[in-house]
Amino acid sequence: MIRDKGCGEIRESDIGLPLTLCGWVFRRRDHGGLIFVDLRDRSGILQVVFSPDVSGDAHELAHDLRSEYVVSVSGEIRKRPDGTENPNIPTGMVEMYVNKLEVLNESAPLPFGIEDAADASEALRLKHRYLDLRRPEMQKNLIIRHTVTKVIRDYFDEKGFLEIETPVLTKSTPEGARDYLVPSRLNLGCFYALPQSPQLLKQILMVSGFEKYFQIVKCFRDEDLRADRQPEFTQVDLEMSFADREDVIEVIEGMMKRLFKEVLSVKLETPFERLSFHETMERFGTDKPDLRFGLELKDMVDLSEKGSFKVFLDAIQSGGRVKAINGKGMAGLSRKEIDLLTEEAESFGAKGLAWIKVKNGFESPIAKFFPKEILRQMVPRLDAEEGDLMLFVADKEKVVHNVLSRLRLELGKRLNLIGSGYKFVWITDFPLLEWNDEEVRFEAMHHPFTSPVDEDIEKLLSVDTSNSELFTVHRSLFTDIKAKAYDIVLNGYEIGGGSIRIYRRELQKKMFELLRISEEEARMKFGFLLDALEYGAPPHGGIALGLDRLVMIMVGATSIRDVIAFPKTQKAFCLLSGTPSAVEPRQLKELYIKTDVPIE
Repeated sequence: MIRDKGCGEIRESDIGLPLTLCGWVFRRRDHGGLIFVDLRDRSGILQVVFSPDVSGDAHELAHDLRSEYVVSVSGEIRKRPDGTENPNIPTGMVEMYVNKLEVLNESAPLPFGIEDAADASEALRLKHRYLDLRRPEMQKNLIIRHTVTKVIRDYFDEKGFLEIETPVLTKSTPEGARDYLVPSRLNLGCFYALPQSPQLLKQILMVSGFEKYFQIVKCFRDEDLRADRQPEFTQVDLEMSFADREDVIEVIEGMMKRLFKEVLSVKLETPFERLSFHETMERFGTDKPDLRFGLELKDMVDLSEKGSFKVFLDAIQSGGRVKAINGKGMAGLSRKEIDLLTEEAESFGAKGLAWIKVKNGFESPIAKFFPKEILRQMVPRLDAEEGDLMLFVADKEKVVHNVLSRLRLELGKRLNLIGSGYKFVWITDFPLLEWNDEEVRFEAMHHPFTSPVDEDIEKLLSVDTSNSELFTVHRSLFTDIKAKAYDIVLNGYEIGGGSIRIYRRELQKKMFELLRISEEEARMKFGFLLDALEYGAPPHGGIALGLDRLVMIMVGATSIRDVIAFPKTQKAFCLLSGTPSAVEPRQLKELYIKTDVPIE
């Protein structure tokens, strides 16, 4: 090494030592006689001093230093004079007096200052990601990510899990998101797919007798992106044989306890809270609730029926719901401000937003449609008090829950109700199936390999799937079938989901029939798994955790792009490398691919 230590490693114990350090010029301050430079590397920052009394040559060269020049400095470590110490950094008690300076490389003028990069546009930072990643905040994020993956690997190794890699070039089995396809030159007209998850292959590993598998694995989904999604992302994937739901939950809770203690020095209390899917939808309108604050959704159907407000009555008559939340302290909003809140609710899918102010009685355009006694009963239902604003949505249940759950989060932020810390919750007892009105068929709420609960298996096997009337007229018979599925949620983000799998071929075949997946289609997509289930497949189950999302929450970031070294934009474009891009015509010719789409 051409340096003796890292800049951020220098301490008072190094006083008097002659050392050589290397790094980037972070700040430069010319005080006339003395020139001060904050020298930065991955370990931190050290103040280095150029004095003409120590070295005239080094002092002269220091006049030409600019931000992000890469330099090597040699000199003596000294204690900072009294009153000049900086207690905010680990090296704040010491500094180096330089007797030799070598400029290893110069830097062009920066598109944004490293210190002020957070104020630059994200597009500019992503284009110059190599500069953005020099920021101490970004380096801290990626160092924490490294530590997280190390702790996870150590934990699973101690628990007897084997880390086994699965292929990146695999079979296209589109379920949900679109696959990323890769053409095969050696098998013309055929395509590989990049894996959306190793689901089928990890089940094959259980059939193969490995019993405990895990993998920190890249996955790919061609879907609409947002702050907590990327086209390529990293999963902590695991599967266990001879295990039930409680075994998987126990392993994950143990991992989280270890992770938060070793990485953040945070002690988690286990077991984590659990909510059924039905309860969380009723109370929060979402299966990924943030439990750090209240503002729960309340059912208002019974009280609405006692009024004459047509919007509410029409929704109830058509089988919909009327629910409300309490806007704490928001009765002082002007009509214009309430109109803006209504527009926000409409952007979430609502047809409108009804409201009643609890303010010297009741103030609202809809108050006249309800007897005073009914209005008074609404107040305790919503835990409202003088100065609050009761907000109502009436529509189909799915719309009501979606709108109010999103509105709840927005109000939680605006009213500063969201607490600090980490609040985990397991969501259990999911429905096995959900109805798709557009395609007039059932879909798997999780995936087609999720097992129903034991008490519903015989009911499922006895279904005459050739009777289409069961799926249209009597589909409610199947909506109460529960799945052996479970999600883990942290601070309002789903960070993982899993299930106990179907391991008997006849049950898997019946599940495909319920989902209207023909025998031919099942054979084409999942034939290798169905074959494997013929040869003594053990009971098994597992879970997949989103590593990027978990680390994002742990470091307090608001986007997973801040914990991924080279992320893509919301249009799945890499501004750094210009990916995706056009390729040479000869490459397409080798693959017998022709495109008529003009490349911009």
